[in-house]
Amino acid sequence: MSHAHIAQFSAESPNASSATPAIDAVKHLTDQLSVVDQSVCLQLITASNAGVAAAALRSLSPEAAGNLFSALPADVQESISLELPPAVRNQWMLNLSFAPNTVGRLMEAPVGIFSPDTTVASAVEKLRELIKRDFITYVYVVDDVKVLRGLVVMRDLLFADPATTLGDVMLTSPFTLSPDTPLMSAMREVLVRHYPVYPVTSASGELLGLVRGYRLFQAQAIEISAQAGSMVGVEKGERITTPLFTAFKYRHPWLQLNLLTAFVAGAVVNFFQGTIDQIVVLAAFLPVLAGQSGNTGCQALAVTLRGMTLGELENTKVSRLIMKEGLLGLCNGVLVGLSAATGMYLLASSEQHPSALLLSGIVLFAMVGSCFISGLSGSLVPLILRKVGADPATASSIFLTTATDVASMSLLLGLATLLML
Repeated sequence: MSHAHIAQFSAESPNASSATPAIDAVKHLTDQLSVVDQSVCLQLITASNAGVAAAALRSLSPEAAGNLFSALPADVQESISLELPPAVRNQWMLNLSFAPNTVGRLMEAPVGIFSPDTTVASAVEKLRELIKRDFITYVYVVDDVKVLRGLVVMRDLLFADPATTLGDVMLTSPFTLSPDTPLMSAMREVLVRHYPVYPVTSASGELLGLVRGYRLFQAQAIEISAQAGSMVGVEKGERITTPLFTAFKYRHPWLQLNLLTAFVAGAVVNFFQGTIDQIVVLAAFLPVLAGQSGNTGCQALAVTLRGMTLGELENTKVSRLIMKEGLLGLCNGVLVGLSAATGMYLLASSEQHPSALLLSGIVLFAMVGSCFISGLSGSLVPLILRKVGADPATASSIFLTTATDVASMSLLLGLATLLML
């Protein structure tokens, strides 16, 4: 909870007796908005006092606040806008113009901005008023067209001659972030700096906003935690407190898609039903191949998604990744296939099947082939999703499962049909 925003809300309260209940209301609403999904957040904000809602929104991350504010009904937006500083509202709207998961979505309105010819004494006098409403870490020095020329740390401001201008004590060419930079790339850039706040500038150097260091890591942690759910069709916005019907709407369409893809695998089995009827022992190894190839594909998928999240693919050729995962699937398939082939030979021999050795060979080649295809699929699925503009993690496990099931069943039953019937 932002103490600066609570203090500001308290200062604007009409009397001391109403200040404490107002602060409690802001804190209570903020706590609720932090744990429920967007649909419930919008209901809570709409039902709240405009001043309380404005203070609570300012206590959230700029990205969350902007998303919620823009989704509110027009009349609610208008009433809350009256309680917000114009700079804050305009910053939220500017943030929404940048792509999700970029630095631009996390910007706060810049505070503590002065011209280079402002004296230290004048800046300190103005800061005394500004810090009553906002948490200020650095002083930013900009020219007439808002191009960032430098920044001043509070220590230098404290010890500087009051008559000195900020242009004389500022740090020139400060480190800045670009609003279009992906969060993970930004995190790598700031990893060795550990500054509490980073200015964000346009290509021309104009100061667009500020990003607090902890917001970068908080946003990326949320993004990473959502990946596991996205792989199986769980929306990123779903939380533990998401209402039952809302969660149902989020999940059910993906289950229908999963059912459709399962029908594809079922169709393969049905196509080779005659083979299964004549060589019943093959049915016991269908789930074995599907399970092993599925795990192989999931391993490749996990590594590929991790590489995307950490930005490792930027410096690695995609073709090299695909080839590596395919070869890993091939190598693993050979060793796992030998074990599975041994199992098939023992099972077929125990049933006095005349082609036990041939069946074990079929299982071996089917396992090798399906694991190879699964390794390729595990790396290709997220790459293809990203290529078409979708989240690489979105339902990737569903698509991968279909590919591995179809490959493993087709190879096993197809080889058996070709070589034994």
